[in-house]
Amino acid sequence: MGLNIFRKESLDRYLGADKLFVKTMNARDLMAIGIGTVIGTGIFILPGTIAAKQAGPGVSLSFLLSAIVCAFAAMCYAEFASALPVAGSAYSYGNVVFGEFFGWLLGWALILEYMLAVASVSTGWAAYFNSFIESFGLKIPHALSGPFDPAHGTYINIVAVVIVLLITVMLSRGLQSSVRVNNIAVVIKVAIILIFIVAGLFFIKPKNYHPFLPYHMSGVIHGATIGFFAYLGFDCVSSSAAEVKNPKRNMPLGIIGTLGIVTLLYMGVAVVLTGMVKYTRLDVANPVSYALQLVHQDWLAELLSIGALIGMFTMMVAMIYSSSRLIYAIGRDGLLPAFLGKLDKKSHSPQVALWIVAVIIAAMGGLVSLDQLTSLVNIGTLFAFTLVSFGIIPLRRRKDIGNRGGFKVPLYPFIPILSGLLCLAMMTQLQLETYIGAGIWFTLGIIIYFTYGYWHSKLNDKQN
Repeated sequence: MGLNIFRKESLDRYLGADKLFVKTMNARDLMAIGIGTVIGTGIFILPGTIAAKQAGPGVSLSFLLSAIVCAFAAMCYAEFASALPVAGSAYSYGNVVFGEFFGWLLGWALILEYMLAVASVSTGWAAYFNSFIESFGLKIPHALSGPFDPAHGTYINIVAVVIVLLITVMLSRGLQSSVRVNNIAVVIKVAIILIFIVAGLFFIKPKNYHPFLPYHMSGVIHGATIGFFAYLGFDCVSSSAAEVKNPKRNMPLGIIGTLGIVTLLYMGVAVVLTGMVKYTRLDVANPVSYALQLVHQDWLAELLSIGALIGMFTMMVAMIYSSSRLIYAIGRDGLLPAFLGKLDKKSHSPQVALWIVAVIIAAMGGLVSLDQLTSLVNIGTLFAFTLVSFGIIPLRRRKDIGNRGGFKVPLYPFIPILSGLLCLAMMTQLQLETYIGAGIWFTLGIIIYFTYGYWHSKLNDKQN
Protein backbone atom coordinates (compact mmCIF):
# COMPACT_ATOMS: atom_id res chain seq x y z
CA MET A 1 0.00 0.00 0.00
CA GLY A 2 1.39 3.40 -1.00
CA LEU A 3 1.97 6.36 1.24
CA ASN A 4 -1.14 8.45 1.83
CA ILE A 5 0.49 11.88 1.95
CA PHE A 6 -2.70 13.75 1.05
CA ARG A 7 -4.77 12.66 4.05
CA LYS A 8 -6.63 15.65 5.49
CA GLU A 9 -6.95 16.92 9.03
CA SER A 10 -10.28 17.54 10.74
CA LEU A 11 -11.21 20.89 12.22
CA ASP A 12 -12.62 19.17 15.31
CA ARG A 13 -9.26 17.65 16.26
CA TYR A 14 -7.52 21.00 15.91
CA LEU A 15 -10.15 22.76 18.00
CA GLY A 16 -9.80 20.08 20.67
CA ALA A 17 -5.99 20.26 20.70
CA ASP A 18 -5.99 24.08 20.92
CA LYS A 19 -8.73 24.41 23.56
CA LEU A 20 -6.22 25.13 26.37
CA PHE A 21 -5.20 28.41 24.76
CA VAL A 22 -6.67 31.38 26.64
CA LYS A 23 -8.69 33.65 24.37
CA THR A 24 -7.63 37.18 25.31
CA MET A 25 -7.06 39.16 22.11
CA ASN A 26 -9.48 41.44 20.28
CA ALA A 27 -9.41 43.14 16.88
CA ARG A 28 -7.34 46.08 18.18
CA ASP A 29 -4.67 43.71 19.51
CA LEU A 30 -4.59 41.86 16.19
CA MET A 31 -4.14 45.07 14.22
CA ALA A 32 -1.30 46.05 16.55
CA ILE A 33 0.40 42.71 15.81
CA GLY A 34 -0.15 43.21 12.07
CA ILE A 35 1.03 46.81 11.97
CA GLY A 36 3.93 45.92 14.22
CA THR A 37 5.01 43.25 11.75
CA VAL A 38 4.53 45.10 8.48
CA ILE A 39 5.80 48.56 9.43
CA GLY A 40 9.56 48.42 10.01
CA THR A 41 12.42 50.49 8.66
CA GLY A 42 11.10 49.95 5.13
CA ILE A 43 8.60 52.78 5.48
CA PHE A 44 11.54 55.21 5.86
CA ILE A 45 13.42 53.80 2.85
CA LEU A 46 11.21 52.22 0.16
CA PRO A 47 9.06 55.26 -0.74
CA GLY A 48 12.23 57.21 -1.60
CA THR A 49 14.08 54.49 -3.52
CA ILE A 50 11.00 53.45 -5.53
CA ALA A 51 10.30 57.12 -6.34
CA ALA A 52 13.88 57.69 -7.51
CA LYS A 53 14.24 54.57 -9.64
CA GLN A 54 10.78 53.48 -10.77
CA ALA A 55 7.75 55.69 -10.17
CA GLY A 56 8.70 59.30 -9.42
CA PRO A 57 6.05 61.19 -7.40
CA GLY A 58 3.61 58.51 -8.58
CA VAL A 59 5.12 56.19 -5.95
CA SER A 60 1.96 56.65 -3.88
CA LEU A 61 0.05 54.94 -6.70
CA SER A 62 2.59 52.10 -6.62
CA PHE A 63 1.83 51.48 -2.95
CA LEU A 64 -1.90 51.66 -3.67
CA LEU A 65 -1.61 49.03 -6.42
CA SER A 66 0.53 46.85 -4.15
CA ALA A 67 -2.11 47.11 -1.43
CA ILE A 68 -4.88 46.09 -3.83
CA VAL A 69 -2.94 42.95 -4.80
CA CYS A 70 -2.24 42.21 -1.11
CA ALA A 71 -5.90 42.84 -0.27
CA PHE A 72 -6.95 39.84 -2.36
CA ALA A 73 -4.62 37.55 -0.39
CA ALA A 74 -5.66 39.24 2.87
CA MET A 75 -9.32 38.44 2.18
CA CYS A 76 -8.42 34.80 1.58
CA TYR A 77 -6.53 34.69 4.88
CA ALA A 78 -9.47 36.37 6.60
CA GLU A 79 -11.91 33.70 5.39
CA PHE A 80 -9.60 30.88 6.48
CA ALA A 81 -9.02 32.48 9.89
CA SER A 82 -12.76 32.95 10.33
CA ALA A 83 -13.61 29.37 9.30
CA LEU A 84 -10.61 27.69 11.00
CA PRO A 85 -9.81 29.57 14.23
CA VAL A 86 -6.80 27.39 15.10
CA ALA A 87 -3.07 27.87 15.69
CA GLY A 88 -0.61 27.40 12.84
CA SER A 89 -1.89 29.84 10.22
CA ALA A 90 -1.38 28.63 6.62
CA TYR A 91 0.22 25.39 7.83
CA SER A 92 -3.00 24.29 9.52
CA TYR A 93 -5.13 25.57 6.64
CA GLY A 94 -3.09 23.50 4.19
CA ASN A 95 -3.46 20.37 6.31
CA VAL A 96 -7.24 20.74 6.33
CA VAL A 97 -7.90 21.55 2.66
CA PHE A 98 -4.92 20.14 0.70
CA GLY A 99 -3.69 17.32 2.90
CA GLU A 100 -0.73 16.72 5.15
CA PHE A 101 2.09 16.92 2.60
CA PHE A 102 1.09 20.36 1.30
CA GLY A 103 0.42 21.45 4.87
CA TRP A 104 3.96 20.43 5.76
CA LEU A 105 5.38 22.35 2.80
CA LEU A 106 3.45 25.43 3.89
CA GLY A 107 4.70 25.06 7.44
CA TRP A 108 8.27 24.56 6.22
CA ALA A 109 7.97 27.71 4.08
CA LEU A 110 6.65 29.71 7.05
CA ILE A 111 9.46 28.48 9.30
CA LEU A 112 11.84 29.97 6.74
CA GLU A 113 9.86 33.22 6.53
CA TYR A 114 9.42 33.84 10.23
CA MET A 115 12.78 32.80 11.64
CA LEU A 116 14.94 34.24 8.88
CA ALA A 117 13.00 37.51 8.98
CA VAL A 118 13.48 37.91 12.75
CA ALA A 119 17.16 36.96 12.61
CA SER A 120 17.74 39.49 9.84
CA VAL A 121 15.84 42.26 11.63
CA SER A 122 17.72 41.54 14.88
CA THR A 123 20.98 42.42 13.12
CA GLY A 124 19.41 45.59 11.73
CA TRP A 125 18.16 46.51 15.20
CA ALA A 126 21.67 45.95 16.56
CA ALA A 127 23.15 48.26 13.91
CA TYR A 128 20.65 51.05 14.76
CA PHE A 129 21.20 50.53 18.49
CA ASN A 130 24.99 50.66 18.16
CA SER A 131 24.72 53.87 16.14
CA PHE A 132 22.31 55.34 18.70
CA ILE A 133 24.53 54.69 21.73
CA GLU A 134 27.62 56.00 19.91
CA SER A 135 26.06 59.47 20.07
CA PHE A 136 26.42 59.13 23.86
CA GLY A 137 30.07 58.08 23.61
CA LEU A 138 29.35 54.38 24.15
CA LYS A 139 30.53 51.58 21.87
CA ILE A 140 30.12 47.81 21.70
CA PRO A 141 33.50 46.05 21.44
CA HIS A 142 34.30 45.18 17.83
CA ALA A 143 34.59 41.45 18.62
CA LEU A 144 30.97 41.47 19.84
CA SER A 145 29.49 43.55 17.03
CA GLY A 146 29.17 41.15 14.09
CA PRO A 147 28.68 37.55 12.94
CA PHE A 148 31.29 34.85 13.49
CA ASP A 149 34.10 36.03 11.23
CA PRO A 150 37.53 35.75 12.94
CA ALA A 151 39.26 37.06 9.81
CA HIS A 152 37.57 40.42 10.39
CA GLY A 153 37.77 40.28 14.17
CA THR A 154 34.10 39.61 14.97
CA TYR A 155 32.81 36.57 16.86
CA ILE A 156 29.18 37.29 17.79
CA ASN A 157 26.62 40.06 17.35
CA ILE A 158 25.82 40.25 21.04
CA VAL A 159 23.16 42.98 20.73
CA ALA A 160 21.20 40.89 18.19
CA VAL A 161 21.29 37.90 20.54
CA VAL A 162 20.27 39.91 23.62
CA ILE A 163 17.28 41.66 21.99
CA VAL A 164 15.86 38.32 20.76
CA LEU A 165 16.23 36.75 24.20
CA LEU A 166 14.74 39.78 25.98
CA ILE A 167 11.68 39.70 23.71
CA THR A 168 11.33 35.97 24.37
CA VAL A 169 11.45 36.52 28.13
CA MET A 170 8.67 39.08 27.74
CA LEU A 171 6.55 36.69 25.65
CA SER A 172 7.17 33.81 28.05
CA ARG A 173 5.70 35.78 30.96
CA GLY A 174 2.25 35.94 29.45
CA LEU A 175 0.48 37.01 26.30
CA GLN A 176 -1.61 39.75 27.91
CA SER A 177 1.37 41.75 29.20
CA SER A 178 3.26 41.17 25.92
CA VAL A 179 0.28 42.39 23.89
CA ARG A 180 0.06 45.47 26.10
CA VAL A 181 3.73 46.32 25.55
CA ASN A 182 3.40 45.67 21.81
CA ASN A 183 0.29 47.87 21.57
CA ILE A 184 2.06 50.77 23.30
CA ALA A 185 5.13 50.38 21.06
CA VAL A 186 2.96 50.33 17.92
CA VAL A 187 1.12 53.48 19.01
CA ILE A 188 4.47 55.26 19.55
CA LYS A 189 5.75 54.07 16.18
CA VAL A 190 2.64 55.19 14.31
CA ALA A 191 2.71 58.52 16.17
CA ILE A 192 6.30 59.14 15.00
CA ILE A 193 5.31 58.38 11.40
CA LEU A 194 2.31 60.73 11.69
CA ILE A 195 4.56 63.46 13.15
CA PHE A 196 6.76 63.16 10.07
CA ILE A 197 3.74 63.33 7.73
CA VAL A 198 2.23 66.37 9.49
CA ALA A 199 5.57 68.20 9.89
CA GLY A 200 6.54 67.42 6.31
CA LEU A 201 3.35 69.00 4.96
CA PHE A 202 4.81 72.43 5.81
CA PHE A 203 7.84 71.81 3.56
CA ILE A 204 6.06 70.49 0.45
CA LYS A 205 6.88 72.30 -2.78
CA PRO A 206 4.20 71.61 -5.41
CA LYS A 207 6.79 71.85 -8.21
CA ASN A 208 8.38 68.65 -6.88
CA TYR A 209 5.30 66.73 -8.04
CA HIS A 210 5.98 67.61 -11.68
CA PRO A 211 6.23 65.48 -13.69
CA PHE A 212 4.00 63.19 -11.63
CA LEU A 213 4.69 60.10 -13.76
CA PRO A 214 8.19 60.61 -15.20
CA TYR A 215 8.56 56.88 -15.86
CA HIS A 216 4.95 56.61 -17.08
CA MET A 217 2.42 54.09 -15.80
CA SER A 218 4.81 51.22 -16.50
CA GLY A 219 7.12 52.69 -13.85
CA VAL A 220 4.27 52.82 -11.35
CA ILE A 221 3.49 49.15 -12.02
CA HIS A 222 7.16 48.18 -11.69
CA GLY A 223 7.29 50.13 -8.43
CA ALA A 224 4.22 48.24 -7.24
CA THR A 225 5.99 44.89 -7.70
CA ILE A 226 8.73 46.15 -5.36
CA GLY A 227 6.34 47.84 -2.95
CA PHE A 228 4.33 44.62 -2.70
CA PHE A 229 7.06 43.08 -0.56
CA ALA A 230 6.73 45.94 1.93
CA TYR A 231 3.32 44.59 2.95
CA LEU A 232 4.39 41.03 3.60
CA GLY A 233 3.90 39.98 7.20
CA PHE A 234 0.21 40.63 7.78
CA ASP A 235 -0.28 36.85 7.60
CA CYS A 236 1.26 36.67 11.10
CA VAL A 237 -2.08 37.87 12.42
CA SER A 238 -3.72 34.57 11.44
CA SER A 239 -1.30 32.57 13.61
CA SER A 240 -3.01 33.92 16.74
CA ALA A 241 -6.52 32.69 15.87
CA ALA A 242 -6.64 30.17 18.74
CA GLU A 243 -6.12 32.99 21.26
CA VAL A 244 -8.68 35.44 19.89
CA LYS A 245 -12.10 36.27 21.30
CA ASN A 246 -14.90 35.92 18.73
CA PRO A 247 -12.51 34.96 15.86
CA LYS A 248 -15.24 35.02 13.20
CA ARG A 249 -15.51 38.78 13.71
CA ASN A 250 -12.09 39.80 15.02
CA MET A 251 -9.79 37.84 12.71
CA PRO A 252 -11.07 39.46 9.47
CA LEU A 253 -11.03 42.88 11.17
CA GLY A 254 -7.47 42.34 12.33
CA ILE A 255 -6.14 41.15 8.97
CA ILE A 256 -7.97 43.57 6.66
CA GLY A 257 -7.70 46.46 9.15
CA THR A 258 -3.93 45.98 9.29
CA LEU A 259 -3.63 46.25 5.53
CA GLY A 260 -5.83 49.36 5.37
CA ILE A 261 -3.91 51.28 8.05
CA VAL A 262 -0.50 50.26 6.68
CA THR A 263 -1.51 51.36 3.17
CA LEU A 264 -2.53 54.82 4.40
CA LEU A 265 0.77 55.22 6.27
CA TYR A 266 2.92 54.15 3.30
CA MET A 267 1.00 56.41 0.91
CA GLY A 268 1.15 59.31 3.37
CA VAL A 269 4.93 59.04 3.73
CA ALA A 270 5.31 58.70 -0.06
CA VAL A 271 3.20 61.80 -0.82
CA VAL A 272 4.97 63.98 1.75
CA LEU A 273 8.47 62.74 0.93
CA THR A 274 8.19 63.35 -2.82
CA GLY A 275 6.68 66.76 -2.10
CA MET A 276 9.57 67.75 0.17
CA VAL A 277 12.39 66.63 -2.14
CA LYS A 278 12.64 66.20 -5.91
CA TYR A 279 12.34 62.48 -6.63
CA THR A 280 15.65 62.46 -8.53
CA ARG A 281 17.48 63.19 -5.24
CA LEU A 282 15.94 60.35 -3.22
CA ASP A 283 18.21 57.50 -4.32
CA VAL A 284 20.02 57.48 -0.97
CA ALA A 285 20.33 54.98 1.89
CA ASN A 286 17.79 56.70 4.14
CA PRO A 287 15.68 59.13 2.08
CA VAL A 288 13.36 60.26 4.89
CA SER A 289 16.24 61.33 7.14
CA TYR A 290 17.91 62.94 4.11
CA ALA A 291 14.77 64.97 3.37
CA LEU A 292 14.54 66.17 6.97
CA GLN A 293 18.18 67.22 6.99
CA LEU A 294 17.61 69.25 3.82
CA VAL A 295 14.88 71.24 5.59
CA HIS A 296 16.97 71.48 8.80
CA GLN A 297 14.69 69.28 10.90
CA ASP A 298 17.46 67.23 12.50
CA TRP A 299 15.44 66.69 15.68
CA LEU A 300 12.83 64.81 13.68
CA ALA A 301 15.51 62.75 11.94
CA GLU A 302 16.69 61.64 15.40
CA LEU A 303 13.11 60.85 16.34
CA LEU A 304 12.81 58.67 13.23
CA SER A 305 15.82 56.66 14.39
CA ILE A 306 13.93 55.90 17.59
CA GLY A 307 10.90 55.05 15.45
CA ALA A 308 13.02 52.63 13.44
CA LEU A 309 14.20 50.88 16.61
CA ILE A 310 10.63 50.59 17.88
CA GLY A 311 9.46 49.42 14.46
CA MET A 312 11.97 46.59 14.35
CA PHE A 313 11.20 45.72 17.97
CA THR A 314 7.47 45.25 17.31
CA MET A 315 8.23 43.24 14.18
CA MET A 316 10.42 40.86 16.18
CA VAL A 317 7.77 40.53 18.92
CA ALA A 318 5.09 39.54 16.40
CA MET A 319 7.33 37.20 14.40
CA ILE A 320 8.79 35.38 17.43
CA TYR A 321 5.26 34.96 18.77
CA SER A 322 4.02 33.66 15.40
CA SER A 323 7.03 31.34 15.03
CA SER A 324 6.33 29.72 18.39
CA ARG A 325 2.68 29.09 17.48
CA LEU A 326 3.72 27.63 14.13
CA ILE A 327 6.28 25.27 15.68
CA TYR A 328 3.70 24.32 18.33
CA ALA A 329 1.15 23.47 15.62
CA ILE A 330 3.60 21.28 13.68
CA GLY A 331 4.63 19.51 16.89
CA ARG A 332 0.94 19.13 17.85
CA ASP A 333 0.47 17.11 14.64
CA GLY A 334 3.57 14.97 15.22
CA LEU A 335 5.46 16.17 12.14
CA LEU A 336 8.11 17.56 14.49
CA PRO A 337 8.92 16.09 17.94
CA ALA A 338 5.79 15.96 20.11
CA PHE A 339 7.33 17.96 23.00
CA LEU A 340 7.15 21.03 20.75
CA GLY A 341 3.36 20.65 20.61
CA LYS A 342 2.80 20.85 24.38
CA LEU A 343 1.19 23.79 26.15
CA ASP A 344 2.51 24.88 29.55
CA LYS A 345 -0.15 24.17 32.17
CA LYS A 346 0.49 27.40 34.04
CA SER A 347 0.77 29.92 31.21
CA HIS A 348 -1.34 27.97 28.65
CA SER A 349 1.26 28.80 26.01
CA PRO A 350 3.84 26.72 24.08
CA GLN A 351 6.87 27.57 26.23
CA VAL A 352 9.14 24.84 24.81
CA ALA A 353 8.39 25.86 21.21
CA LEU A 354 8.93 29.52 22.14
CA TRP A 355 12.40 28.94 23.62
CA ILE A 356 13.50 26.58 20.85
CA VAL A 357 12.53 29.27 18.33
CA ALA A 358 14.38 31.93 20.36
CA VAL A 359 17.61 29.96 20.59
CA ILE A 360 17.64 29.23 16.84
CA ILE A 361 16.87 32.85 15.91
CA ALA A 362 19.42 34.24 18.37
CA ALA A 363 22.10 31.89 17.01
CA MET A 364 21.31 32.91 13.42
CA GLY A 365 21.26 36.63 14.20
CA GLY A 366 24.33 36.48 16.40
CA LEU A 367 26.61 34.18 14.42
CA VAL A 368 25.57 34.04 10.76
CA SER A 369 25.82 36.65 7.99
CA LEU A 370 22.31 36.75 6.51
CA ASP A 371 22.82 39.31 3.74
CA GLN A 372 22.42 36.78 0.92
CA LEU A 373 19.49 34.93 2.51
CA THR A 374 16.89 37.58 3.32
CA SER A 375 15.25 37.34 -0.13
CA LEU A 376 14.20 33.80 0.82
CA VAL A 377 11.66 35.41 3.17
CA ASN A 378 9.74 36.68 0.14
CA ILE A 379 9.51 33.35 -1.66
CA GLY A 380 8.36 31.59 1.49
CA THR A 381 5.62 34.16 2.00
CA LEU A 382 4.48 34.16 -1.62
CA PHE A 383 4.31 30.36 -1.64
CA ALA A 384 1.99 30.51 1.38
CA PHE A 385 -0.08 33.34 -0.16
CA THR A 386 -0.53 31.33 -3.36
CA LEU A 387 -1.78 28.15 -1.70
CA VAL A 388 -4.01 30.02 0.75
CA SER A 389 -5.59 31.92 -2.16
CA PHE A 390 -6.29 28.82 -4.22
CA GLY A 391 -7.25 26.98 -1.03
CA ILE A 392 -10.48 28.97 -0.68
CA ILE A 393 -11.99 26.77 -3.43
CA PRO A 394 -11.56 23.41 -1.60
CA LEU A 395 -12.44 25.16 1.69
CA ARG A 396 -15.87 26.13 0.35
CA ARG A 397 -16.43 22.54 -0.76
CA ARG A 398 -15.82 21.11 2.73
CA LYS A 399 -19.33 20.47 4.09
CA ASP A 400 -17.95 19.64 7.54
CA ILE A 401 -16.55 23.16 7.99
CA GLY A 402 -19.21 25.71 8.72
CA ASN A 403 -18.55 29.44 8.48
CA ARG A 404 -21.96 30.88 9.21
CA GLY A 405 -21.69 34.50 10.18
CA GLY A 406 -18.00 34.52 9.34
CA PHE A 407 -16.15 36.49 6.67
CA LYS A 408 -16.26 35.16 3.10
CA VAL A 409 -14.24 36.39 0.13
CA PRO A 410 -16.53 38.32 -2.21
CA LEU A 411 -16.83 37.53 -5.94
CA TYR A 412 -15.97 33.86 -5.36
CA PRO A 413 -14.18 32.15 -7.12
CA PHE A 414 -12.84 35.09 -9.17
CA ILE A 415 -10.92 36.85 -6.37
CA PRO A 416 -9.24 33.73 -4.90
CA ILE A 417 -8.08 32.61 -8.36
CA LEU A 418 -6.91 36.12 -9.27
CA SER A 419 -5.09 36.40 -5.93
CA GLY A 420 -3.25 33.13 -6.51
CA LEU A 421 -2.27 34.12 -10.06
CA LEU A 422 -1.03 37.55 -8.92
CA CYS A 423 1.10 35.93 -6.21
CA LEU A 424 2.59 33.61 -8.83
CA ALA A 425 3.30 36.67 -10.99
CA MET A 426 5.08 38.31 -8.05
CA MET A 427 7.23 35.20 -7.64
CA THR A 428 8.56 35.74 -11.17
CA GLN A 429 10.13 38.99 -9.94
CA LEU A 430 12.49 37.09 -7.61
CA GLN A 431 16.08 36.35 -8.60
CA LEU A 432 17.46 32.97 -9.66
CA GLU A 433 19.60 32.77 -6.50
CA THR A 434 16.42 32.98 -4.42
CA TYR A 435 14.95 29.97 -6.23
CA ILE A 436 18.15 28.00 -5.75
CA GLY A 437 18.15 28.73 -2.01
CA ALA A 438 14.45 27.87 -1.77
CA GLY A 439 15.04 24.62 -3.67
CA ILE A 440 17.68 23.59 -1.14
CA TRP A 441 15.40 24.51 1.78
CA PHE A 442 12.36 22.63 0.41
CA THR A 443 14.49 19.60 -0.48
CA LEU A 444 15.64 19.46 3.14
CA GLY A 445 12.03 19.78 4.28
CA ILE A 446 10.84 16.94 2.06
CA ILE A 447 13.61 14.69 3.40
CA ILE A 448 12.59 15.49 6.99
CA TYR A 449 8.92 14.80 6.19
CA PHE A 450 9.53 11.38 4.64
CA THR A 451 12.12 10.26 7.19
CA TYR A 452 10.38 11.57 10.33
CA GLY A 453 7.16 13.55 9.89
CA TYR A 454 5.06 11.03 8.00
CA TRP A 455 5.88 8.18 10.38
CA HIS A 456 5.15 10.17 13.55
CA SER A 457 2.09 12.00 12.25
CA LYS A 458 -1.04 11.95 14.42
CA LEU A 459 -2.98 11.34 11.22
CA ASN A 460 -0.87 8.26 10.57
CA ASP A 461 -1.66 6.98 14.07
CA LYS A 462 -5.36 7.55 13.52
CA GLN A 463 -5.46 5.72 10.19
CA ASN A 464 -3.35 2.69 11.20
